[in-house]
Amino acid sequence: MEYVPPKHAVSASALVMNEKSEILLVKTHWRSDTWEMPGGNVEVGEPLDEAVCREFLEETGIVIRPTGITGVYYNATKHVLSVVFKAEYVSGEIKIQPEEIKEARYIKLNESNIDQFITRPQQKSRTLDAMRAKCFVPYETWEVNPEYNLFSRLYNE
Repeated sequence: MEYVPPKHAVSASALVMNEKSEILLVKTHWRSDTWEMPGGNVEVGEPLDEAVCREFLEETGIVIRPTGITGVYYNATKHVLSVVFKAEYVSGEIKIQPEEIKEARYIKLNESNIDQFITRPQQKSRTLDAMRAKCFVPYETWEVNPEYNLFSRLYNE
């Protein structure tokens, strides 16, 4: 049997709250029936923490700092591994790219009203997990060429 390398996509998204404990959510043109956390595909060779910052900035105009991973999810139909971060607001004002994002805003989201905003079950579970997370999964980015070089580490201390 010939070995065929796996073909998976990796995506990263983040939950960010403002000072009023509202969550920044977006609506995309291709999933306009639901709100979701900003994020997108990780580029080849791109560290996850850098990817989530890049995607968040591209979609919302907001600069963030990831603080930890709240969950890892897999779409077996589309072969997409999704990593969700919790992150802190650093700077910026909401400014969307209209060709990709239909709307972005902070929403006062809780378990009793989440169904009014997030209509897709996989987006709902990811968002609830991120909202409930008290501790995070450690995350590191390493380069090995030929020495081991730690680029970044997120760890809930």
